[in-house]
Amino acid sequence: MTEKSALHDDHFHDECGVMGVQHHPDAARLVYLGLYALQHRGQESAGVTVSNGTELIRHIGMGLVADIFDKAALEPLKGRLAIGHVRYSTAGDTTLRNAQPLLVTTVHGDVSVAHNGNLTNALRLRKDLEAQGAIFQTTSDSEVVLHLIARSKAANMRDAIIDALRQLEGSYSLVFATKKDLMAARDPYGVRPLSMARMREAVVFASETCAFDLLGAKLVREVKPGELISVDSHGVRSVIFTESKRTAHCSFENIYFARPDGLLFGKSVYAVRTELGKQLARESPVAADLVVAVPDSANVAAVGYAQESGIPYGLGLIRSHYIGRTFIEPRQSIRDFGARIKYNAVPDALRGKRIVLIDDSIVRGTTSKKLVRMLRRAGVKAIHMRISSPPIVGPCYYGIDTPTRKELIAANNSVAEIREYLGVDSLAYLSVEGLLKCCNGTQKTFCVGCFTNDYPIPLMDFENKDIRPVC
Repeated sequence: MTEKSALHDDHFHDECGVMGVQHHPDAARLVYLGLYALQHRGQESAGVTVSNGTELIRHIGMGLVADIFDKAALEPLKGRLAIGHVRYSTAGDTTLRNAQPLLVTTVHGDVSVAHNGNLTNALRLRKDLEAQGAIFQTTSDSEVVLHLIARSKAANMRDAIIDALRQLEGSYSLVFATKKDLMAARDPYGVRPLSMARMREAVVFASETCAFDLLGAKLVREVKPGELISVDSHGVRSVIFTESKRTAHCSFENIYFARPDGLLFGKSVYAVRTELGKQLARESPVAADLVVAVPDSANVAAVGYAQESGIPYGLGLIRSHYIGRTFIEPRQSIRDFGARIKYNAVPDALRGKRIVLIDDSIVRGTTSKKLVRMLRRAGVKAIHMRISSPPIVGPCYYGIDTPTRKELIAANNSVAEIREYLGVDSLAYLSVEGLLKCCNGTQKTFCVGCFTNDYPIPLMDFENKDIRPVC
């Protein structure tokens, strides 16, 4: 007998990635390809909305992009304008009704939206809208945006969208499709990334520049915080719909979420992660024989640590790239099965060695503890764990699926207590100051709320900070 079990990945998870294309005869296929490049931002659902000039056609599904789109699914999606979305939902919220892009008909016309981020006043807005008779079809905070657009007294769709955006708090990178227009907007703090590129006459928007690389599109610039860019038959228009005295770029995008082959917040992700590893080596040196990364997210930081410390870098852990979010687990439980099905140690590289084990973060500590046991079994002599981010002491309220404060190991334990729990010989984290230095920023330009409990955007729906955001 076997039973189905969830494969728990003890990392933060981003909510989603967005994509948009205008003025291309095969817009939906380009969006579909771009979503492949953004698949790491969400693996639970995906979708595309395309305009053929007279109507909006949507195709959504649960699973990976490759599971949802085949030749038959793409064939009806014809048009020169399309938007797309990949999503990672919060716990208990994995349903088709929440898959995006969302699509509705309003007095201003048909509109579809894809959203990356989390609105911190969505609950209040939703209650007000429901009190006025609004009927919601999803549990996603993104639907609030559509209701605000539908109720706007503005004369046209573009102004109705601006009217809606000015009522939102929190983080959002949004792409909108109408029958004729593509629009992209970013919150005034610039929390989540969103960039614009050109591909001959086509205009392309995406959460990360790796999508442009796949399509052969040339990066133009990032969408500015508080900016709405609209692309129609008349060209590209831009308006700053609201301004903020500061920015709050998500520091975890550089630490973990974004692919290392992209540009983010004006810098190379690879360069930032390499510098994170170097700074970690400066702050927390140790005598060792080998630097080993927890693959794949810590690979670049480990390279940086090795370069700065002079300790050789080695492949001590191998990661399987074919593990989904569920697997068939033996009824007779194998110890540390969840970690062992995803990672395997290389005894010949590790036996008798003192290693520096680099990871990008520790959330609950459960996976780290299992990896340490695995490395001990492989014959490692000493394990010095180094983390290329500061201790996570608070949840994220701006678009990341995170545990509650009571589940975060660093929120409830000292570094010494965590070291003892993990069973490592030493443990050290990167400092907040070191992180900001590597990102070329300050606490007035980057959000470090999960490391400091100092949140830059008002937590209107989360005054009780132990409430877990659900979107």
